[in-house]
Amino acid sequence: MTKDKKKAGDKKAVKAAKAAKQEKKAGKKDIKQTTKNKDVDSDAESVDLDEVLAQYAKEQEQYLSITEEPCEPPKARTSGTIIGNPANDNELFLYGGEYFNGATVNFYNDLFVYNIKKDLWSKVTSPNSPLPRSGHAWCRAANTKEIYLFGGEFSSPKQGTFYHYNDFWKLDPTSREWTRIESKGKASSPPARSGHRMVGFKQYIILFGGFQDTSATTKYLNDIWIFDCVNFVWHTPKLPSARAVPDARSSFTLLPHEQGAVIYGGYSRVRAATGGKQQQLKGKKQQSGGGGATRMVLKPKVHDDTWFIRIIPPPADQPSTTLPTVSWERRKRPANPPNPSRAGATMAFHKGRGIMFGGVHDVEESEEGIDSEFFNQLFVWNIERNRYMPLNLRRPKANANKKAAQQANVSRRDRARADEEELLANLKALEMKVGGAAEPASDDEVEKEKEQDEEEDTRPEKPRLYEFPHPRFNAALTVQGDTLYIYGGTFEKGDREFTFDELWSLNLNHLDGVVEIFKRELEDWQGSEDEADSEEEDEDSDEEDEDDGTSTAPTSVADSPVAAPTKEVPEEDMGTTEEISALTDKLPHPRPFESRRAFYERTSEAWQNVILDEMNYGAAGQMKTPKEIKKAAFDRAEEKWWDCREEIRSLEDEQEAAGIGEVVSLADKESGGAGGGVGRRR
Repeated sequence: MTKDKKKAGDKKAVKAAKAAKQEKKAGKKDIKQTTKNKDVDSDAESVDLDEVLAQYAKEQEQYLSITEEPCEPPKARTSGTIIGNPANDNELFLYGGEYFNGATVNFYNDLFVYNIKKDLWSKVTSPNSPLPRSGHAWCRAANTKEIYLFGGEFSSPKQGTFYHYNDFWKLDPTSREWTRIESKGKASSPPARSGHRMVGFKQYIILFGGFQDTSATTKYLNDIWIFDCVNFVWHTPKLPSARAVPDARSSFTLLPHEQGAVIYGGYSRVRAATGGKQQQLKGKKQQSGGGGATRMVLKPKVHDDTWFIRIIPPPADQPSTTLPTVSWERRKRPANPPNPSRAGATMAFHKGRGIMFGGVHDVEESEEGIDSEFFNQLFVWNIERNRYMPLNLRRPKANANKKAAQQANVSRRDRARADEEELLANLKALEMKVGGAAEPASDDEVEKEKEQDEEEDTRPEKPRLYEFPHPRFNAALTVQGDTLYIYGGTFEKGDREFTFDELWSLNLNHLDGVVEIFKRELEDWQGSEDEADSEEEDEDSDEEDEDDGTSTAPTSVADSPVAAPTKEVPEEDMGTTEEISALTDKLPHPRPFESRRAFYERTSEAWQNVILDEMNYGAAGQMKTPKEIKKAAFDRAEEKWWDCREEIRSLEDEQEAAGIGEVVSLADKESGGAGGGVGRRR
């Protein structure tokens, strides 16, 4: 990674002629490095970040109101954030980030809105919005439709000095208005940081980890903070003293759970001893000039552990200011995790699962050199079952009677999509009826919902690929509806990093290829071309040119701090490494090639009985109306459908390989609806 990688002077694979050429350039590189260090020192002395940020705030005050204007897709950036609009299924939000052209870095505080159906971008300007930053975290609230943002970092143009934020913001997704949140009373708030993660749970926002950089020292964090969205106050929960806690880390995954949240992976740097016997062991792969002395060095650590944050809200009869009970539980290692372990693999939440993409695995060749392998694989992590499964794209299949099969597939696809759209529309109407008694929608809100529903899909046809985008790490992911969106990311080649300026989408149900929403090539790198050329010469003999992206940002997973070494903690019994099938329990489960609508129609009565049984054995406060029972039954059926999706898809593949294209029940045949509601996998 950018700051952790130190290039070896000579590689084993380099030919003698190229080695001689490199020696000639060595003096030139030393001079350039010295000049670069002087530039950084000069930058640190001459730039007052407080003054720069104050100027940004003053310029922002020039805007008299919130405006939203059509624009081109956002400029290339890394370490920004993307999220689906909680109040509108047809929109995505993109905020912040940074861009490095090899010489200077530029930070952004733009808020962009992407209209999915119209394939249009717009830029929001506001007199009151967070200042430019990257490495921040934001999340949806669990009990409302607001989006919360905390922290991040800013630096001088040449990265001589850094500034970490500790401000907390709320974004109204409908009006696009930012509001800075100040904690009530004398309550403390989380210290400044970046690389942290946040997630919503009931009326709370959970914040964990990240790192701090104070110029003199840097460190990773493992503190947990809870924000109460009702009482507008932060607090650090009192944890059981006998329980283990996760190691300090940043760039990890934090996903919601019905009883709190779960953590997976992350990155940090820890102190480790090297030299002596360890140095001799490394000599098996390469010669070492080290003596017998042992010294402490900083080693990158890619975490592959999982943790559960259990949060128990206070009883209903307690005062509203009563704090929840919080505890950590270490889960066992997930089944079938990505191998090798990787840093910078990002994950988005979808229907009780985490969707993971990309990452990088570093192999330390010596104390000065690291060889990296980048990935573009897609995995799904079933959170409850603690199991990973790979997701593969589905190519169109050629049949003997191609035209007839194509027509049949189109009709089945149209029927299935129409059925699912109708079902989701009915569910939305049911939700409005169920929730309407508590809080009626205003006329403006009803009108906006009508406009959203009536908005036509005017997207032009986009390129569709049947292979995943170029390998990368730190891509920004989000899921809106059942579609995964992949924005940006970073790839390294030699001494140069490439920031991808592109946005892709993938239907997680059909897996029918990745759609290129936009993709642009950038050629404005202003860093040292000699270093990049030298690296290309080193790897000419065994690598192909992979210039799919362009310029880079200097910040990456391994960009910062040092984590203090922590003791190994024993595993607890939350989860298991044994594979548990979603098809072995006594609950209804979908059949191969069965759509969500068909599954719900077939099992609706069974799911309603499950809800009724839970009510009979539960507390009196759990009683539901018939409409609420139907909605709960649909939610449980949809949850089960996605819980089984990967296993059912494997069965579909097996049946298709055996020549079975579609399963039709006898009831469907007798009713004349052989194809209705039962769709082939697409």
